Amino acid sequence: MVSAQTSSPKVTTHLTLDEYRAMEQTNPERHEYRNGEIITMSGGSESHSAIASNFLIYLGFLLRDTDFRLYNSDLRVWIPEYQCGTYTDLMVVNGEPEFNGNRNDEILNPIVIVEVLSPSTEAYDRGEKFRKYRSIASFCEYMLVSQTEPYVEQYHNQDRNSNDRWLWQVHSNLEQTILVHSLNVEIPLTEIYRRINF
Repeated sequence: MVSAQTSSPKVTTHLTLDEYRAMEQTNPERHEYRNGEIITMSGGSESHSAIASNFLIYLGFLLRDTDFRLYNSDLRVWIPEYQCGTYTDLMVVNGEPEFNGNRNDEILNPIVIVEVLSPSTEAYDRGEKFRKYRSIASFCEYMLVSQTEPYVEQYHNQDRNSNDRWLWQVHSNLEQTILVHSLNVEIPLTEIYRRINF
């Protein structure tokens, strides 16, 4: 296994997909599966956890009477094109979740994904991981949330029939509100960063 601490980890162990899934059911650590490579996911900080919780709680309140479903980092997203299973900080599904085969821990149809950035994973979240996410047909909105300052980058796919029309917006003022286009709700930055000290 390798650690996700570096941008291009050196792989020392390969597992089959069945071996990986069996390991994830009993291992207290989380690992990403990248076409046979196993990458240990680093733990988060207090700020990371608090921001992810704030986002989940507020968005959950807004969506409580809708068909949207929110999931925290306990479930994997399965990305078939890349044979990749990974964990998000938060994802939203429209209606019923679609699972990978007979699995109940690998979701195929997120529409919104939120990642709280960490120094060890920021480059991956911005680059290769986002490229992989874009191969998911249902996926249309991505938010990268800083834990060191009030700063959220939002990517929204303007054309669901194409994968190359992503609009980029930056929200860096605590007085701003983010319109989550695919959910038709607004989230104030003050709610994302509630009780966070910079």
